[in-house]
Amino acid sequence: MTTMTAARTPHSADRPPLGLRERKKIKTREAIRSATYALVREQGYDATTIEQIAERAEVSPSTVFRYFPAKEDIVLTDEYDPVMAEELAARPADEPWPVSVRHVMRKAIGAGTQESAEVTRLRSRLMAEVPAVRSRMMESMSATGRLLGRAIAERTGLDADGLEVRVVAMSLIGGLMEVSRYWAEHGHEDDLAGLVDRALDVLEHGLPAGKP
Repeated sequence: MTTMTAARTPHSADRPPLGLRERKKIKTREAIRSATYALVREQGYDATTIEQIAERAEVSPSTVFRYFPAKEDIVLTDEYDPVMAEELAARPADEPWPVSVRHVMRKAIGAGTQESAEVTRLRSRLMAEVPAVRSRMMESMSATGRLLGRAIAERTGLDADGLEVRVVAMSLIGGLMEVSRYWAEHGHEDDLAGLVDRALDVLEHGLPAGKP
């Protein structure tokens, strides 16, 4: 998803327990991520290589690439998109979609920052400072935008591929990316959930009144 959430695998109590193979995959993915985060903190993003990540995670470089096609994906990829779609679908059918989106975003941010506030800050900083990460983030968030567009279409009865839905969905995605960048550029001093609320207010109601 999201620029805002820590890249860990969410699990719902309502879902059946994962099999051994799936648990091993999750363990490997998280080992690679943890190794990457540690190396980036120690020596910076550009100096961190796939070979170093593989050695720290105790896997082969080919295993790293099997799970993550590019180094940027390691710090960006998460599994929150399907969870967000489920959360949106579970909201009351007569609830206005902006209210539903705000609820889901707050929940996603809360889950991510509670799991690892340090990782959430690191991810936002890399997105703000490293052009390759920012470019990859734009690609990743486009997929999130399509998912969000389908959810909005289902709630409004509009065409998911229609211009209006696409504009709204990608406006939300662009706004969230700017929230993450703004947060990092200002030293993570502001409350992230509060910044997201401000962004959603702008998208829903327009710019606040300027100087007379």
